[in-house]
Parts: sequence; C-alpha cells; structure tokens
Amino acid sequence: MTDNDHAVRTEAFFSLHHNLPRQSPGSDATTRRLLELTGPLPRRPRVLDLGCGPGRAALLLAAEAGAEVTAVDLHRPFLDELREAAGARGLGDRIRTVRADMAELSGPDFPDGSFDLVWAEGSAYTIGFDTALRDWKRLLAPGGSLVVTECVWTTDAPTAEARAFWEQETSMRPVAGNTAAAVAAGYHVLGALVQPDSDWDEYYVPLAGRVASADASAPGMAWALAATREELAMRRDHGTEYGYAGYVLRPADPRWTTRPETAADSAAVHAVNVAAFPTPDEAGLVDALRADPAAWLPGLGRVATDGPDGDVAAYALLTRCRVGGAPALALAPVATVPGHQRQGAGQAAVRAVLDAARLRGESLVLVLGHPEYYPRFGFVPASRYGIRPGFDVPDEAMMALVLDESAPVPQGTIRYPPAFGV
Repeated sequence: MTDNDHAVRTEAFFSLHHNLPRQSPGSDATTRRLLELTGPLPRRPRVLDLGCGPGRAALLLAAEAGAEVTAVDLHRPFLDELREAAGARGLGDRIRTVRADMAELSGPDFPDGSFDLVWAEGSAYTIGFDTALRDWKRLLAPGGSLVVTECVWTTDAPTAEARAFWEQETSMRPVAGNTAAAVAAGYHVLGALVQPDSDWDEYYVPLAGRVASADASAPGMAWALAATREELAMRRDHGTEYGYAGYVLRPADPRWTTRPETAADSAAVHAVNVAAFPTPDEAGLVDALRADPAAWLPGLGRVATDGPDGDVAAYALLTRCRVGGAPALALAPVATVPGHQRQGAGQAAVRAVLDAARLRGESLVLVLGHPEYYPRFGFVPASRYGIRPGFDVPDEAMMALVLDESAPVPQGTIRYPPAFGV
C-alpha cells in the first residue's frame, strides 16, 4: 500500500466517523463515575483530554466539574467540532483545543506538573497502555490523577478469532493485568471498572447507522466500510470475550516507600502500633490476627518507610472477615508513628494495601474509622450496601469500599475474626 493509499483510507475512515457522538465505547454516566472516583478536585481543575475526538468528555468535564480543559487531537475536524459545541454551550472560555500528537507532548502547552487530571477515554491504545502510564505521569500536578479507558479481555480464554482480530491493533490484557501494570509503573489504583454493554451501544449504534447510509463509491470508503463491518461483527459474535475498562490512577507519593511486611518487620510493626495508639490493644490485635490462619492473608500487611532502607513509619493491615457469609476484608489497624503523622505515610500504606487487595481479586473492604479520613480512599457508609456491624456504631463510621464494581456486593452483618472481640 502506498502512502497515498494510506492517506485516502485514513480520510475515508475519519469521514465515516465525523459528527458521531462518540469515537469509542463510553457514556456520560461512565465519565461521571470515573470523575467521581478521582475524589475531591480543585475548584477549577486543570484537565488535559488526550485523543479528545469531538470532545464529549471534555464538554462534560468543563460543564460539570468546572474544569479548564486542554483538548488534544491530531484530527483537526474533531477539534473544529469541539470548538463549535463548546461555543454553543457557553463553554468556549473553558475549553482550549490543541492539535498535537499524544505520543509527542512537548513544548509550552505541556509542561511538567501542570494538570490535575489527565483524561484519555478510548485513545491510549494508539501509543500503548504502558507507554501512556510512563509518558503522561510527568504531566500530573501533585495529587493529580490519570484516567484511562482501555479494551480488555473479559474471559480467561478468548477465542482464536477474537485474539487474531484485536491483537493486530493492540496488546490486550484482562482488567487485573492492567491494574498490575499500573501498580508496577508507580501508580495507586483509585478505581477500576468494566464499562457496561450500553457503552458499546452508544458508540456502535450511531456508527452502524452511518455505515448503512455511506457512499461506498467515495475514495477509500469501500475499505473503511469493510473494516468497520468486520469490527461490528466481531462485537456481535464475540462481545462476551472483551470489553472496555476504566482506570483511575494516582502516582504514588515519592516521599514514602511501601512494601509487604516481612517476618523481620514484626517488632517494628508492633512498635508502630504501640506508638500510634493510646493503649497497646492494636499491637496485640495484629499479633493475634497473625496467629489466626483463617484471618491472616499473606501480603496484605503493608509498611511505609522513609526510603527503601528507612524505618517503618506507618502500617496498614487487611484481614479476612465476612458479610452475610461472603468473604470480605477488614482494614484495621492503620497506624503511623507520631513523628510522621500528617505527612502522607499512613495514606501511602493504606493505598498500597488496597492495591494489593485489588491484585488478589478481592472485591470488598470494610473499615470502622474516622468519617473525615477514609472517604479520601473511596470509602462510603456501608449501610448504602445493606451492610452493618453486629454492634452499635455511628452509621457514618462504618464504611465500605467496593473494589470490583462488576461483582455483586454482599449484604448482611459483618463477622470479624475472633481477635477483634466483637
């Protein structure tokens, strides 16, 4: 194929997609849910929307989050569509379009540490998920988040037909594979969700209508139509094997090194808990849980140290509990030595242990704690899910975090390990 043939096909492909509401599976509901998972934002967050297409996400972020959006795409007609839509909605002063390649983000438009959110729905695949994680991290301001949606396998055994189709475009993983890649790249995972089938309908139904009415005689259009029909047929015949997933990621705090606790850490962990609480009860709780094989889960105790070889500054532990007979995790204790409190060490330990739980495939974490502290990790009152402890506590203090939104959330009474004494 000559360069001219490639250019003709590319133009035909984009012509087929012009003025469609979306350029990848998604919905306003999914965009809102991903935004919610990022947690509190500045009053006017600075957002970089990469591969923005006609800007459905950019418009929502500007309108509903009050964001100042820099919207980036290589295809000028998409940027023209976005500017027109922004002006019509009174958002022209909130959205700035930049024609640029997301693989080469340099110059004054893209300085280090300049965005509270880097947003990429349905576009990271063009440079690769791992490359996006590596190259876009520098753009985030302290406390900023990266939001990426990516095509994933939803079965452990995709058919040869599905694998052959998708792996000519991208190297796909299951949800957990991308979660592990994000953690390995130095991120904490604030949320990961498989998008509903309706998100595919929002993309494919208008696209199928366009295919039905397109002029196949236009230059390059026969190829574009054939490729699109093949993609639509793949979804129809193999759609249960793959999906789209959204990830909300935040770079780990560079001040702290987190790792699984080891047997050599036992004395230091005991000392941290003794120092952090007014009584030695929590230190004794950890010792008792460690001795209970039904409660203790290797790898779900995490320490934060001030440097790779530093002293243990904070500790967070997850152990097995149950809700109405279904397995869940109890977060307790969380402890930081007084000299390092309010410096992010405890948060680093909590985020690290929650990442470890995600990687194990756990779906639910419970905590009894301060209602002004734990919501920053995504915890909400457990009563929203029909979950309650077997003892009286303020409703807002008993909280739950759903790690896997695709799994049903169990309801009922929490049963703690005997070491908790409740």
